Order: sequence, then C-alpha cells, then structure tokens
Amino acid sequence: MKALHIHAGPKALAHIREHGLRPEHIGVIPGAAGGPKGLILGALDRFIFGEWLAQSTQAVDLVGASIGAWRMATACLNDSVAAFERLEHDYIHQHYEPLPGKKRVSAEQVSEAFGQSLQAFYGGRIHEALNHPRYRLHIVTSRGRHILHREHPVATPLGYAGAYITNAVSRRALGGWLARVVFSVQGVALPFDAQDFRTQTVALTEGNFMPALQASCSIPFALKAVHDIPGAPAGAYWDGGITDYHLHLNWTAPTQGPERAIVLYPHFQQNVVPGWLDKALKWRHGATPFLDHTIVLAPNPEWVKTLPGGKLPDRTDFMTYDRDLAGRVKVWSAAASAAQQMADELGAWLTQPDLARLQPL
Repeated sequence: MKALHIHAGPKALAHIREHGLRPEHIGVIPGAAGGPKGLILGALDRFIFGEWLAQSTQAVDLVGASIGAWRMATACLNDSVAAFERLEHDYIHQHYEPLPGKKRVSAEQVSEAFGQSLQAFYGGRIHEALNHPRYRLHIVTSRGRHILHREHPVATPLGYAGAYITNAVSRRALGGWLARVVFSVQGVALPFDAQDFRTQTVALTEGNFMPALQASCSIPFALKAVHDIPGAPAGAYWDGGITDYHLHLNWTAPTQGPERAIVLYPHFQQNVVPGWLDKALKWRHGATPFLDHTIVLAPNPEWVKTLPGGKLPDRTDFMTYDRDLAGRVKVWSAAASAAQQMADELGAWLTQPDLARLQPL
C-alpha cells in the first residue's frame, strides 16, 4: 500500500507537467499546527531539508504555527537532520506528572516545562535559526484583543466562546477577537498576502525568539498565554493555529518568478483548514485559489489505518495513556518510524515523476 498521497493545486499541476519538480522550484514551505500529528512528518522533513533542498541554492520562506513553527525553526539549525531527530525524540518522550495532591497537570506546569524544553533545545543556537543562509523563518502567533487582551480565568473562556460564535458567521470577523502576529527574521517580507485577516508583523530577534516560539505553541487552556513579547504589541499571545490552523494563506511567492513557483507543503492530511475554530466547519475545508501553486504531501488515509490505533498520533493519546508513558512512547515511535515510507516514496517519485500519482488539492 502506498503511504504518500501527492495533491496539487491547478497551477502547481501545470508547473509539474511543464517543468517537473526540482528543488530550485520551491519558494515556500509551510508547517501546520496539529500537535502530535506532526510526528508523521519527521521523515519527510529530514529528507526534504537534509537531502533534497540541499541540491539547490535559492532562498526559501519557512512559515510555521505551533508544532509547525517548532519544525520550521528546527530546519534552520545547523545539521538539521540531527536536530529533527532530537525534536522527534523529545516530543515523543514528553511527560507531565500532576503535582502532589492534584489530579491533573495544570497549564502553568505545562508552560513552565515546555519553556524549559525550548531552552534546552535552542539555547545557544538561536543565531543559527535567525541567520540561516537560505531559510527565512516566520513564526505565526495569535494575539488576543479586547476581552482577550489579557489572560483571565473568567474573561478568557468568555472571549473564546465569543470568538467561536463570531468565527462561525465570518472568519474575517474573528479578527475582532484575535489578530495574526507573525514574527519574521529581520528585513524579510511575508511570503503571503495578509489582507485576508487582521495581521501584524514583528521582527524576530534573539530577544523574542523563545517567547514567540512558545506563544505559537501555547494552546489555550492547555498552556498559559505568553504576555508582552519583546518588540511586539502588548497583550496575550496564544497558539498560532487559532488564527491559522493549517496556514491556508494567499501565498505570493509564485509571482516572483519561475524559480520560486511552488509552495511545498508536508502536511498530515489533504485538507488545509484555515483556523483552529474552523475544524467543525466543513464548508471551509475545501481548496481555494490561495492554494493554486501548492503541493500537499499527505499520508494516504488507508495507510493511516495501518498505524497503531488506526490513526495518527494526537493529543487524545495523552489522556488515553495517561501515566503509561511507555505505552504512548511505543505507539508514537511506531508511527514515526512507519512514516519513513512516505519519505522513501517521495524520493522515488522525484527521481521518476509519475503524473498519474498526482491528485487534485
């Protein structure tokens, strides 16, 4: 059974038919939010960044939210293959024990532990992520507005309830509750047209790298918001996936020339869902012209059924396995190892492209 499905937008498909797909064609790589689901992309990341893109020299914009931001920042480190291997190991083995007398792990506890893990991972190496000779990093966060401007035990749940209701009516109206704030390496423009949603840009520096990355991964109620990031507008910052779950953005890199014609998107599913609050809104899960130049590399849903539990790793596994760390590590490690098949199939396809394997996005 094939593990990898390749989905192409109409302009990406036309590009492949005329030019094939070579590493120098890639202008953007997005990284979606999705927590443990991102583990299925480890082998693809190691192949794409460690082998395939190394055959080209052009600049590439890396845009990530939540676990996708962690992955894209890791791609910017020296010896990215070893860094990706460490990321996979550390993510799989993360574990939180409730404090004495508590039944559950608190958001404060998870945030503190996560901050320590980021420090251990990137400490002394931030300059590598900010000064990669080719990769230009963009970290997506969500900043609260009005009632969500500061995290509060009563106001925050009310604010997110209002955001959910408003978003169901209009995604653009969600901007009344939350703004998209993108931290980009200094001097680099966004590789997408941000007129679709209230957006601010901030220079990514050594002084705000850690809080920006932690904010991008801070799921509301599971972790604490990160407040008042240096160099950015004051307020509470949460997971970038809230505003941009799968980065369904109006990518503009394709207008800059044929050498930057393609957005290559290693993803854990075919659909590119705009925001976290859109997960239940199926009418927003289809492709739009924003994705015309995009190629999505996604696991075959039938192959996913062969993984432990018949699914991708996800956040429910923390509850399913509770304190059985060894059990969760076993199933997550098995899924991550099985995903090597996806990378192998991509390598074979790039060597000898078969247009019949391409599916519409």
